[in-house]
Amino acid sequence: MSDTFTLGYALLIGVGESAHQKYSLPVTVKDVQALRKILIDPNLCAYPNDDQHIRLLHDAGATRTAILDGLAWLKKQVAAHPESTVVIYYSGHGWLDQSTDCYYLIPHDIDFDISASALSAVDFTNALSEIQSQRLLVIIDCCHAQGMAAAKTGEADLKLPPGFVPAVPAKGRLDELAKGKGRAVFTSCGGSQKSWIRKDDSMSIYTYHLIEALEGAANLPGETKVGVADIMKHLDKAVPKSASQEHSAIQQPWFRGETTNFPIALLRGGKGLPAEGWEAVKQLPINVAGNNIVHAEGQRSVAIGGRADNSTILPGDRNVVGSGNIVQQGRNINSEKSKDSEMGGNAKSFEPLPGQAQPIASTKYVCPHTDCDMYWIRRSVGQTIPKCSIHRDVELIPVLKS
Repeated sequence: MSDTFTLGYALLIGVGESAHQKYSLPVTVKDVQALRKILIDPNLCAYPNDDQHIRLLHDAGATRTAILDGLAWLKKQVAAHPESTVVIYYSGHGWLDQSTDCYYLIPHDIDFDISASALSAVDFTNALSEIQSQRLLVIIDCCHAQGMAAAKTGEADLKLPPGFVPAVPAKGRLDELAKGKGRAVFTSCGGSQKSWIRKDDSMSIYTYHLIEALEGAANLPGETKVGVADIMKHLDKAVPKSASQEHSAIQQPWFRGETTNFPIALLRGGKGLPAEGWEAVKQLPINVAGNNIVHAEGQRSVAIGGRADNSTILPGDRNVVGSGNIVQQGRNINSEKSKDSEMGGNAKSFEPLPGQAQPIASTKYVCPHTDCDMYWIRRSVGQTIPKCSIHRDVELIPVLKS
């Protein structure tokens, strides 16, 4: 049975839809949803799955007032427990007013009076200083509207209000944010760089590798928690590599703060990595390894996300499950319905979908580039073999059994 990271709190902000449509960043919502999913997974980060520990703000809910309320909520939650871990994640626009040298995070309800409607670095810093946690991590993934637009459509950079330019917080501002014991600030890129989206449009490169780090990418067998230094180590290596491979671009994350390697989350529910290390448990593309949420509706529907074990299968009739799966609401095939499958065991055979995919032995497909770690497991005949998400136009090839 997994443990729970009971003193973990997170405010996750993905601005997403803007009141001014041209400033909308839909991928930032994907970022925070993916991050929340791994944080509350009892077999991974194991944060309590309730509104007392996790608050998610996105689209019309990511207003200036809501962000400040979220920071005040964190202050209240950790007041009695300064040893709590607090994670504040912001994915959206960041703008610099060149005339005043003031920096702003741009919420959903931005209007033409930027100084009044945006969240200034000063107000953000002041709100952070009120949170009396000795383990506080701020993650800012911004300055990526142009990078993401170029990656998706090749369109020209967005036109910002006069005097404003997209920017990440300068080092001096990061130092202000990181002031205090046990505080660290991460940004997705530095200087005039851009924060890029993955070629498959699933999320930003930075968030993708952040999730990898939370899965234990930089940890060693025997460790049971993911620390701030573990995340830093993986991001510092993986983000520049992916930005270079996918976009021929430079994206170097920044890290500020003087702190110990305080814990950010449990590692695989407190069980830690197996002796073989992270390579033995990772899944690419990221779908929260071993605990996927998939959807199946209708009669005789089958829902399997990646590996069947420990998947969550949502409403549908006669769902087929594997070891450790969670089944909700359907009429499920069990030992009385199928000779070879039973609840809690592996579903080795089942009634096929009429005219649909038949179950087959898993076949591993890999990228032909020898320096690429991308792989995919084929589970049924009807599945379409994807292309490599790193070398975007390259077909994956099967690994033939000897």
